[in-house]
Amino acid sequence: MARKIIIDTDPGQDDAVAILLALASPELELLGVTVVAGNVPLSRTEMNTRKILELAQRPDIPVHAGCAGPMDRELVTAEHVHGQSGLDGIELPEPTMPLQEQHGVDFIIDTLRAQPADSVTLVPIGPLTNIATAFRRAPDIITRVQQIVLMGGAYFEVGNVTPAAEFNIYVDPIAAKEVFASGVPLVVLPLDATHEALTSAEWIAEMRALPNRCGPAVASWTDFFERYDKEKYGSKGAPLHDPCTIAWLLQPDLFTGRHINVEIETQGEFTTGMTVADWWGVTERTPNALFIRHVDRDRLFALLSERLARLP
Repeated sequence: MARKIIIDTDPGQDDAVAILLALASPELELLGVTVVAGNVPLSRTEMNTRKILELAQRPDIPVHAGCAGPMDRELVTAEHVHGQSGLDGIELPEPTMPLQEQHGVDFIIDTLRAQPADSVTLVPIGPLTNIATAFRRAPDIITRVQQIVLMGGAYFEVGNVTPAAEFNIYVDPIAAKEVFASGVPLVVLPLDATHEALTSAEWIAEMRALPNRCGPAVASWTDFFERYDKEKYGSKGAPLHDPCTIAWLLQPDLFTGRHINVEIETQGEFTTGMTVADWWGVTERTPNALFIRHVDRDRLFALLSERLARLP
């Protein structure tokens, strides 16, 4: 039986690849996509999500716009990384599939109440505003979540938007703090792992040569996306952060990590949004997350190649 998931996203080129990987994987049943402001404002992220689904010929997947900003601060976006559209690299047609009228938070709440308990996994690959807002509005759903598999945070790699903080957590640290304290089983794909998931010129060429629409789109997105990381980190490719969440659901043995305590800093003068990961067990705080440290890069990209080739 396929594992039921809801992807919560703010596309973003790497978000797009994550969505495509989920669509190409029969082990997963994508119940819907909820959208949050993050990489770009909500009007862009919801449009980008519909473009991605239409590219994959899946207009049947409902898209629900959620929160337009963080819980208690101004929105920080990342057009300098993802381009003004959030999905620069290839020009996709304007979507024709509708945006659902129901708010994304209400979709999360209603879906978790309607499905059997412990049968739906949430996959947030943007700021955690929608998830935390759903938990605030309907605390009864918290114990119904099977698992949360999220991209966010860092420990050894520290920050990518400030010296201490990773972007998704930094955008809404209050939401992150509440999700990490919720008691839901967490799997965290931080920069420590995702910075090992680097594209290569060979892999991008392989995507461009696929005889479908999705492969060349992925090649164009990563061509655009990697320019920032090459300049900033001196890396040879771009890290595909968000697809690591879907890959973990499909093949968790690609990853290694530890079950540790992770707290979110919300008041630091220089460290707001930091994931305070007790990797070495120096506190007595209860472990609340499987914190991933490494990924088998070659096997990950073999999985991506095999699955993305299945798409239209």
